[in-house]
Amino acid sequence: MPALSLLLAVVGIGAEQLMEWRFGPMGIAALLLLVIGLKANNSACASLGAVLLLLLMLPA
Repeated sequence: MPALSLLLAVVGIGAEQLMEWRFGPMGIAALLLLVIGLKANNSACASLGAVLLLLLMLPA
């Protein structure tokens, strides 16, 4: 069980670093909104985070 927790933490930190590198602070904010909305079962917060991530991924 501790190995699974460590693996999930490493994956989470890696995803956060990738978002920051690729999309900057707005990417981190969108990812946080999405994760917090999913954990809190708040569809408005999760939807806002998902839409922001989608808008950041669109080519300029």
